[in-house]
Amino acid sequence: MSLVQDVPDLATLQQRAAERAAARAGGAERLRGHIVCDGLVRIFTTEGVEVVALQGLDLVVDRGELVAIVGASGSGKSTVLNILSGLDTPTAGIARVAGYDLLTMSARKRLRYRRHTVGFVWQQTGRNLLPYLTARENVELPMRLARRGGRAGRRRAMELLEMVGVGYCADRRPGQMSGGEQQRCAVAVAVANDPEVLFADEPTGELDEATAAEVFGALRAINAELGVTVVVVTHDPQVASQVRRTIAIRDGRTASEVHRRARIGADGVEELVTEEYAVLDRAGRMQLPAGFVDALALRDRVKLTLEPDHVQVRSGEESGAA
Repeated sequence: MSLVQDVPDLATLQQRAAERAAARAGGAERLRGHIVCDGLVRIFTTEGVEVVALQGLDLVVDRGELVAIVGASGSGKSTVLNILSGLDTPTAGIARVAGYDLLTMSARKRLRYRRHTVGFVWQQTGRNLLPYLTARENVELPMRLARRGGRAGRRRAMELLEMVGVGYCADRRPGQMSGGEQQRCAVAVAVANDPEVLFADEPTGELDEATAAEVFGALRAINAELGVTVVVVTHDPQVASQVRRTIAIRDGRTASEVHRRARIGADGVEELVTEEYAVLDRAGRMQLPAGFVDALALRDRVKLTLEPDHVQVRSGEESGAA
């Protein structure tokens, strides 16, 4: 039976992923800061016009985490993913993944980084798999390019396909598989060379709800069983609700985070607790949730009042501000 079909609860998966990640890292004390962005800036220039996609974004993802990045179109979330995966280079700031400095990395080191340290799953199924190879051959290909093929490579390919629940597709070509089966196979391809981090850009964007759940189950299985850090960019609220931490990006900055943790309630039954936080950067800036701003009609200036254990935010108009 595949691991995707036998997925335990979220708390168990999180604990298992942390244990596997600690084993990979050489101890729990080395789990912090697997991915670090500090004041990250990306500016695109098109026909003499500058577009600031990232405006000093801060982000920390620990080793072994499974996180979702969400945001409206144009918020900068895909730009972050492209930079972290080595497909794009930042304009300024700090971006480090698994000890690699993505701002100063040479072309040769970047190639090695993309081949061995990170894996990537695209939204479009056709970009993830070669149509003339079987599922097993697609998974074997990255290992062959890294000179890790042969019998061991074939065995690992089958193990990964079973892990994501599509072992029965081993001898099928992409055209003989459904979209969900193709995406689960793509997850296996992305981790063929045992990367430290897996990035997925809208991996369920073209799938129905039931099939999307199967693909996300494959991502959770990889995270839990291999200890791989997984970062998913998504618009799908069902996907975002199944991770421990959801990071919202707005206007090129980290705006808020939603944390989920399991606890035992008063009745002895396990329950999932969800808490939302605004993100405070090093300069003391934060973005108020758009719903709060609209509900209180906050505009231009606001009045802050320091209380013993909190800060009040009120409309500047209430105090007679011009």
